[in-house]
Amino acid sequence: MRFKVAVAALCAAPVIFTAACTRGKAAEANVTPDAPFVAVAKAKTEDISKAVILTAEFKPFQEIDVMAKVAGYVKHIGVDVGDRVVEGQLLATLEIPEMQDDLARSQANLRRSDAEVRRAQDELRRAQSQHDVVHLTYKRLASVSKDQPGLVAQQEVDDAQGRDLVAESQVSAAGSGLGSAEQQVRVAKAEQDKVKTLLNYARVTAPFAGVVTKRFADTGSMIQAGTASQTQAMPLVRLSENSLLRLILPVPESVVPGIHVGQRVEVKVPTLHRSFAGRVARFSDRITLDTRTMETEVDVPNPQLLLVPGMYAEVNLTLDRHPDALAIPLSAIGGTEQEPLVYVVNADQRVELRHVTLGLETANRAEIRSGLHDGEMVVIGNRSQLSAGQRVVPKSTELAAAKSE
Repeated sequence: MRFKVAVAALCAAPVIFTAACTRGKAAEANVTPDAPFVAVAKAKTEDISKAVILTAEFKPFQEIDVMAKVAGYVKHIGVDVGDRVVEGQLLATLEIPEMQDDLARSQANLRRSDAEVRRAQDELRRAQSQHDVVHLTYKRLASVSKDQPGLVAQQEVDDAQGRDLVAESQVSAAGSGLGSAEQQVRVAKAEQDKVKTLLNYARVTAPFAGVVTKRFADTGSMIQAGTASQTQAMPLVRLSENSLLRLILPVPESVVPGIHVGQRVEVKVPTLHRSFAGRVARFSDRITLDTRTMETEVDVPNPQLLLVPGMYAEVNLTLDRHPDALAIPLSAIGGTEQEPLVYVVNADQRVELRHVTLGLETANRAEIRSGLHDGEMVVIGNRSQLSAGQRVVPKSTELAAAKSE
């Protein structure tokens, strides 16, 4: 039995050797030295966009040191660092005793002016009554002298006319006195309103909603009036509007034409490992000569106050976007800038040189507007040893390219 098995094995060995040799020759026929392996990528339709990433520091939308309009002592301060306040909320109250005296004096002046008006009104009524009597007497004498000449002496008529004119001028003088008294009332009222306005400044309120980021004064502190001529005046608190933050970006000159107000941007905050939505709100419309950049401001809503002024952010500023564009890796583009071309591997695994028209370019992708179709394979990497019509063996690198992107 063992002899039969051995004989069978010896007989089968030539057949196996012959089959192995046949497969080796076939493999050598398919892969020849004239068909080198080349890395290829497939042209495909995708959304392609050009963007630039800039870094900036969050700043409050507005931030001020709240000053007192009038000088006084801090009677009460009701806010501290970290407190959120609304517009018009009372921050502090000042004590200004001398201003209370000014108010009392202005009120007394107003009452005196009112009394002068009443006296002038009485004087005007008295003068008008006296004028009415004198004028009536003159009219009667003049009528009698006209109807019955010689009955009344002309001298008596002239005297009556003179008294009438004097009484009329007294009425006019009384009216002027009343007008002057009324003007004094307006002056006194204006003075009282001024004192009241200054007294209202003793109540320091928040000009806008925000967060108190620093407190400078305590109860009993002496606060100077915050005028432009007194730069040494101490503020009460520092108020920052953090519900809306701004980023001031130095946009390079080359991408300035792609900046538009209202443009949406993505703001990444590495500290929080989160992204937030922002909007291009304004730009200086002027290139800074030293840096060749244009200051562009992005507003970022911050209703929950998750973002803190001073944090760094990365802004992905999309300059242009082309949806459903035919795109290939940028490394597949050859030729010159005026006449770009690509190496296409056709269905026969031969190389074709195609002139293409380029569109939008990103850091690693390029849009093809003409010269290439969706799904065609293009050679990427080194093409110096390739020529038109050459047979190649394509090796797809789509997975690696996808990972790298």
